[in-house]
Amino acid sequence: MIGTILFVAFLAMLLGGVPIGVALGLAGALCIQLADQSLMAMPTNVYAGIAKYPLIALPMFVLVGSVFDRTGVALRLVRFATALVGAGRGALATVSVLVAMVMGGISGSGPATSAAVGQVVTKSMVKDGYPRSFIASIVGAAAATDILIPPSIAFIIYAVLTPGVSVPAMFAAGMFPGILTGLAIIVPILIISMLKDFGGHARGADRPRVWESFKEAFWGLMAPVIIFGGMRIGAFTPTEAAVIAVFYGLFIGFFIHRTLTLRDVYEMLVEAGEISAVILTVIALASVFAWSTSTLGIVQPITDGIVRLGLGEYGTLTLLILALIVVGMFLDGVSIYLILLPVLLPIAATFKWDLVWFGVLLTMMVAIGQFTPPMAVNLMVSCRIADVSMEATIPWVSWMVLAMLAALVMVVAVPDIALWLPRSLGY
Repeated sequence: MIGTILFVAFLAMLLGGVPIGVALGLAGALCIQLADQSLMAMPTNVYAGIAKYPLIALPMFVLVGSVFDRTGVALRLVRFATALVGAGRGALATVSVLVAMVMGGISGSGPATSAAVGQVVTKSMVKDGYPRSFIASIVGAAAATDILIPPSIAFIIYAVLTPGVSVPAMFAAGMFPGILTGLAIIVPILIISMLKDFGGHARGADRPRVWESFKEAFWGLMAPVIIFGGMRIGAFTPTEAAVIAVFYGLFIGFFIHRTLTLRDVYEMLVEAGEISAVILTVIALASVFAWSTSTLGIVQPITDGIVRLGLGEYGTLTLLILALIVVGMFLDGVSIYLILLPVLLPIAATFKWDLVWFGVLLTMMVAIGQFTPPMAVNLMVSCRIADVSMEATIPWVSWMVLAMLAALVMVVAVPDIALWLPRSLGY
């Protein structure tokens, strides 16, 4: 009964417009009170929820996204990719996906990448003959890969909440699935562009020279190499890598491209502080929700009920995929992990699923959900920049969602796509 009250109270507050973190905390507090438990457990759980070393990386990677957005790295990456790919049908659309994937290897934030890439490519893609609704769909889909390609804020949260899973292991496991998802998105983009004659209309424009554009993009291309190379050789931890990435971005902005000012630094710090505070507040208050579900014995009956459905390993996984994609349409990845991991991890333990592989699958499900209307965060950003309604993107979005689902099925069928790299690196 208390378990039902917990989830009903949370959903009621969510539908009533209460911020998700507050709704989680109040629902947990209500059930603690109804169960005659001490409310003094709340302060301890709130503190314990965020007093974790890996979480220090979170505000740093948020700041990294802001720094590289303002240094003009995205524009230089677009010029370099255009020089490599050319200017035919679907070429600039492919460039947008590739640049978003590289940006994902710097910031790890889908909305930030959607904004940075969208602002750079939208005007040139319109001139090249792409409809604005198609442009918004491409940018939103490409940005959805960013929670898969490390560094990923979602992976950091998952590793913190899951016993026995490390942040480096999750980063390594997400690399190939993230690239696979990006390549899967490119397939329908090229097919649609060929059939609809999108792109290649601005061939009179000067094509950037490969060597010159490479020199401009070099410093941005080196960012993922420094971040992951440093972690691999043991020069710094993932948390320290985030700090290194911030200073590297500032170095590029002040001394290489000379696009940053001290006022920019102040504004970036404020922006990163606000975003990080929201995320960490949700994590802290969700700890009360998670503590109440475990302490009051709510999780096990739900887990047992799902297992007793008799769907088997792959049937249960299919059910979870469908449920999480639907949930991902309405909630962000961090909130999904905080709310549902207490239920999902016992299910994974029942079927003896590898928790690193399972974390990659969950993140892929969330990525698909966050690109699927009506509440697709990345798509909202790209639609705003392209100045179109989200409804106009649905004909294009549906094909890209199918491509992302195909990539997800491949990772389910071949777990080594996710697990080979972390095993090879010894994680």
